[in-house]
Amino acid sequence: MKILLTGGGSGGHFYPIIAVAQSINDEVRKNHLVEPKLFYIAPEPYNKGLLFDNKITFKRNPAGKFRRYFSLMNLFDIFKTGIGVIKAVWTVFLIYPDVVFGKGGYGSFPALLAAKILRIPVIIHESDSTPGKTNIWAGKFARRVAVSYQEAASYFPKEKVAYTGNPIRKEVKNIKTEGAKEFLKLEEGIPTILILGGSLGSQKINDIVVEALPKFVEQFQIIHQTGKKNYSEIVGRSNAILFRNENRNRYHPFDYLNNIALKMATSEADLIISRAGSTIFEIAYWGKPSIIIPISDSNGNHQAKNSFAYSRSGAAVVIDEKNLSDSMLYSQSVEILNNEEKRKKMSEAAKGFAKEDASEVIAKEIIKIALEHEK
Repeated sequence: MKILLTGGGSGGHFYPIIAVAQSINDEVRKNHLVEPKLFYIAPEPYNKGLLFDNKITFKRNPAGKFRRYFSLMNLFDIFKTGIGVIKAVWTVFLIYPDVVFGKGGYGSFPALLAAKILRIPVIIHESDSTPGKTNIWAGKFARRVAVSYQEAASYFPKEKVAYTGNPIRKEVKNIKTEGAKEFLKLEEGIPTILILGGSLGSQKINDIVVEALPKFVEQFQIIHQTGKKNYSEIVGRSNAILFRNENRNRYHPFDYLNNIALKMATSEADLIISRAGSTIFEIAYWGKPSIIIPISDSNGNHQAKNSFAYSRSGAAVVIDEKNLSDSMLYSQSVEILNNEEKRKKMSEAAKGFAKEDASEVIAKEIIKIALEHEK
């Protein structure tokens, strides 16, 4: 059994692919099937270590990015896409997988077109509430379509689509409480806020948080993932602002939280402040109240659409980046953290939004179609 995985170059595409690969391997072991050969085709490997750990062979393939605004790069990328399609057809032909799983994004287009040409069954997954162009196109010939948001289902043929939620990797599923307070140097009995601006950090969120620090540390303690590029600057500024503050030790900046540190931080967090990427699904899985701050100029405004789709469940408060200020972020945090009933309702809504078995449901369908194609 050969399974080809493909997706765009962001973590929002890559990590769900890893989650699905993990579930494929689990299902194969559970049902005593022959170990599958897994392949990942994309412009870049994104994380070589995770591909190796999950026994996935990487196949590099160029892909051009289509920008919604005028750019001369669109012209060059048309040729890059053409080269990518030719190479993908040859690569997919040599592998000849039993099924192709696509996560969308420009990086998946060549492999999905190659699968269509070679008449190989395709399953796609859409993470956003409003699907991207590649997935809308692929949905026309895909055997099955999985979606993370119910709102996305209307863009695809009703008989093909399933509302599965978003696949989440094993590494971030179970929060880790043992030793968390000691590791993070947290005080007992003080409400904790975890701030996530993505692995690269968010300059906008960082600036607002630093401005609000004197107010925040009066009542709360902060675990702040700043991003590696911003860490030194934020530490310097926060040290200056909190120099004479008796609660300065309640602020805990980190350049990056690895899986263990993130699980510890999550276990202690009473509130999470975050961007609106695939982290939304992890926050929902953890059952944590949240304040979501979508990027205002994200492609197709998908972060804002995702945020409001999530907030309608009652699990989160959304602050538009254009309206973000230190006073607004502080006041919204106080409103949530000082209202136990509200926190409880938000937590329950988050758990209700999460679909814990998303990767397993998708993996089972991939294996089913792969075994049918093998015959």
